[in-house]
Amino acid sequence: MSTTTHRRFDPWRPAPVKEESRTQIVESHYFNVDRVSFVSPDVGHFERFLLQENHGDTVGVLALTDDGRIPLIEQYRIPTHRWTLEIPAGHALADSERPQDVAIRKLREEVGYEADHFSQFGRFINTPSFSTQHTALFYATGLTPADRTEVGPESPRSAVRLYTPEEAYQMILNGTIVDAKSVIAILRSHGGGLDSLGND
Repeated sequence: MSTTTHRRFDPWRPAPVKEESRTQIVESHYFNVDRVSFVSPDVGHFERFLLQENHGDTVGVLALTDDGRIPLIEQYRIPTHRWTLEIPAGHALADSERPQDVAIRKLREEVGYEADHFSQFGRFINTPSFSTQHTALFYATGLTPADRTEVGPESPRSAVRLYTPEEAYQMILNGTIVDAKSVIAILRSHGGGLDSLGND
């Protein structure tokens, strides 16, 4: 049997299932959860629980200090019961807050920097199997220290750590950095070079 297809990949071709009904069962500031009923010619009726992100994309910021280091924040993550090292990131507080506004705010709040220049260099779907969540990645340069605020009850004494891009890359390889947005941002910077991130 041949595994070759000559059809060009089209992410927007017709869906193989039809949505029949949708009911919101959870409402929160960052996301809602819907119970959705579908019908398929192959399996008939079935249900899924879908997470709907509010206020636009999640935003992550890969920043580089003048001496060539990436600021990462220690975060305690309740669902996985572990500490992580992550690039600063977060959500809009309202529909009117643009992704770059979020990047500016989270860079200041979480790792204590302001930047002269921001450029978006990537966007991805976090968990397309059950969520509409997208993350937009920004590259920030021209950093200067700024007042930092605490990030929340999960990490009341969260620490900021500075690593070179190569050190951060090695921490991905050895399993120290496991947060997806941070892994994607650091691997992207390592593969194409940091200078290329501002050119997208």
